[in-house]
Amino acid sequence: MALGIKIIRKAGLTISKSVTFILIFIYLLQTAGLVYLLYERGEKAKLIQEQEQKIKELEDRVKILKIIEDFKVGLSKEEAVKLSGVIYSESKKYSYDPLLIMALILTESSFKKDEESMLGAQGLMQVKPSVGQDLARRSGLELKDSLSLFDPALNIQLGALHLFELILKFKDVKKALIAYNVGEDALRTKIKSGDKLPTYFLAKVLKKYKELKAKYG
Repeated sequence: MALGIKIIRKAGLTISKSVTFILIFIYLLQTAGLVYLLYERGEKAKLIQEQEQKIKELEDRVKILKIIEDFKVGLSKEEAVKLSGVIYSESKKYSYDPLLIMALILTESSFKKDEESMLGAQGLMQVKPSVGQDLARRSGLELKDSLSLFDPALNIQLGALHLFELILKFKDVKKALIAYNVGEDALRTKIKSGDKLPTYFLAKVLKKYKELKAKYG
């Protein structure tokens, strides 16, 4: 009788181990399946996000090109397309709203690539030669001659960089826009002396920006 109980207990212990292994195996399968589903869901979400980002990028490029075509003066179709790409890439590089850069261009030159001020500022973003040369030297861009700033792409690269540096220096976009117009030293002098800051240029840029935002979104 005692021998029979030992055999039953032994058999019961053996069955318990088998069931345990089966349960562990099922658990591992379920866990693996869940991990796979989560991975698949994550990959799909990532893919959707990437596609949405590409669509947004395309929409921004089309919007920029549309604005250029609406306001361009003396730009060929090829130049307009190239210009839209430069405005998009420079805006993305410095985390600008592209409409801000375009508002600045409209205020400075009305998209006239050959515009030159009485003070010698040149091109779409009205970059002064002395400022352009300094920016080009420090950023690795090349100014071949005195006419280089009339190149739309190069002018925007330098103008966008100049504005970015002013934002970093003054830690304020509005002050940076004022400095872009009157000059960094002139603005610092006014701030130091407590004089009222000139806001005419800033107001024009902001007005253009709001108009672009309202019309093009």
